[in-house]
Amino acid sequence: MSTNEADVFEAYRPRLRGVAYRMLGGVADAEDIVQDAWLRWHAAGARNIADAGAYLARIVTNLCLDKLKSARSRREHYVGEWLPEPLLEDLDRYQPGPEVAHEYAHDLTFALLRTLDTLSPLERAAFLLHDVFDVDFKVIGAALEREPAACRQLAARAREHIRAARPRFERVAEQGERLSGAFVAAIAQGDVAALTRVLADDVVFYSDGGGQVAALRHPLRGAARVTKALLGFAAHYAPGTIRVARVAINGMPGLLVTDTDGRVVQTIALELDAEARIAALYVQRNPDKLRHLAAR
Repeated sequence: MSTNEADVFEAYRPRLRGVAYRMLGGVADAEDIVQDAWLRWHAAGARNIADAGAYLARIVTNLCLDKLKSARSRREHYVGEWLPEPLLEDLDRYQPGPEVAHEYAHDLTFALLRTLDTLSPLERAAFLLHDVFDVDFKVIGAALEREPAACRQLAARAREHIRAARPRFERVAEQGERLSGAFVAAIAQGDVAALTRVLADDVVFYSDGGGQVAALRHPLRGAARVTKALLGFAAHYAPGTIRVARVAINGMPGLLVTDTDGRVVQTIALELDAEARIAALYVQRNPDKLRHLAAR
């Protein structure tokens, strides 16, 4: 393959990884999908492909749909809550141009990813390709083997569902930094009142241990119950045995918790409400979903 053909693929790689991650919710799975797409691109003889973007979108979408078929049966037997693998930086580094004004173009939040997970694979694909990556419905139709009008309906149904479930507020970086700092300080000091103040009254606590480590089997709701649970969990760690770093996780304020050997114990992503309080916590504890963070 010529250098030019390799350059073409690399130009699309961020977008392809972005589609695959949002479709599957896994970093390693997304990388595997992109690698498979590269092999098929290479085997096809890229110089003979008129529309590289459409061709690669079709490959990645179909690979993801195949992956979702096998993942569905595994998900049915998953222990406890399922959360996506956390991203401590933008995996796809996809920066939409000014022509892409879709409101979801930069959204990688757990709230969106969890909602995407409730959609049918075809709805998810149509929505992501059009609303996030600005792919034309004719191209989407070819990828999904459906008429463009049918794909438009798939995307519309998905969009309606996502808007109904999506938080209706703007996230402000400064508020997130302040809130995560106050959250860490309140837990470190065991301050019930301070912790309760940073939590929304109807806060929801999600936790994913994958059946491998201790985690909540079901979401926990309400400031009083979540405060009690957080302080109870924190009491299990002796002083000096863990380190907490404030990071951005999937575009949200978050925390990276490691032990003294640098092993990642868990990540905590914080979703803010309109009053700059914590509306939801997403705690990832499944070791398999933290493995990609080990090199940090």
